[in-house]
Amino acid sequence: MTQKRVLLIIGGGIAAYKTPELIRQLDKAGIAVRVILTGAGAQFVTPLTLASITRDIVHTQLFDLTNEAQMGHIELSRSADLLVVAPATADLMAKMAHGLANDLASTALLATDKPVMMAPAMNVRMWEQPAVARNVDTLRGDGVIFIGPDEGAMACGEFGVGRMAEPGAIVDAILAQLQGGDIGKGLAGRHILITAGPTLEAIDPVRYLSNRSSGKQGYAIALACIALGARVTLVSGPTSLDPPRGVDVVKVESARDMLAASQAALPCDAFIGVAAVADWRPSTTSDRKMKRVDKGTIGKIDLTENPDILASIAKAGPARPVLVIGFAAETHDLEAYSQAKRLKKNCDWIVANDVSGDVMGGDFNEALLVTANGSERWARTSKASIAAILASKIQGYFSDQA
Repeated sequence: MTQKRVLLIIGGGIAAYKTPELIRQLDKAGIAVRVILTGAGAQFVTPLTLASITRDIVHTQLFDLTNEAQMGHIELSRSADLLVVAPATADLMAKMAHGLANDLASTALLATDKPVMMAPAMNVRMWEQPAVARNVDTLRGDGVIFIGPDEGAMACGEFGVGRMAEPGAIVDAILAQLQGGDIGKGLAGRHILITAGPTLEAIDPVRYLSNRSSGKQGYAIALACIALGARVTLVSGPTSLDPPRGVDVVKVESARDMLAASQAALPCDAFIGVAAVADWRPSTTSDRKMKRVDKGTIGKIDLTENPDILASIAKAGPARPVLVIGFAAETHDLEAYSQAKRLKKNCDWIVANDVSGDVMGGDFNEALLVTANGSERWARTSKASIAAILASKIQGYFSDQA
């Protein structure tokens, strides 16, 4: 990592006080850091402090005659291996999402040809605003990598999601991006097959059996794998989400359709079964809307078991992916049930999440990664951050196999 360089853009938020520690940890990891400090960021941390830690000039002005004689904003953005915005304010994200460039930070972001990582930080109500959500979705679609925000107490006295990820977590995410070879290409040449969303099991032309899965976690994992250079096939049940850019999306409805589409997409290097597949389906499907015979009469629907997609893909044989990862949606005893599921389904890893709260349909998750070597807890954070962590683990797995 000694030859890697990060351009750190510090936005105007109280979380900017954490950036000297972030720089210190990156320096300890052998990563050189150059800093662009916005005018608002300078209200929280001084250029002198940052210059002392980085042992480099801190850049603050777009119209610096000395640097701009050589197009300094372009040189800054392209001499780095990775651009990191921390804290990433709502203003900075809006500028990048809409292609605005009226200061050094936004101009560097627009001029770069390198990957960009953002660590958002803002009040919980700001983070929940539809305008901010739209900008985040746009940036994710453009390939921007997100770490956080986390949930917790804020400087304003409120509690919720909006805290900037801790420096250690940001450093881990940066190392994952810089790991091996070219930036963002750690999964280059790998084919990742992902299932996402719910399945829909028809009762008649009007009614169906399904579940509350939104598909958000699976779609986020698809984007995280694309960001690392993988070729991704996403077999998706019905969702309201836009297809992720760069991903080959196959839309299905039933569990049987999902299994057939997954098998058709083989071979692959890794299979990630994120979809919440219905365990049962009606034994028969009426081609007409079913009617009540008498008021108050409860109709009977006979059920039959659906195929087990995860077990089918994980079955030993020449078509089995090298790495098979299942998801377990549980409400209690996560580790015990997940270890049992991993063995029963013959998969390599299980990512377990407690869905007793707002996970299904929500934007946040906490997970437990279970492997043959033990387990690892991932604290509550955005689904995009969970996706980035998992993609990094997959990248590390294949690096170790090389």
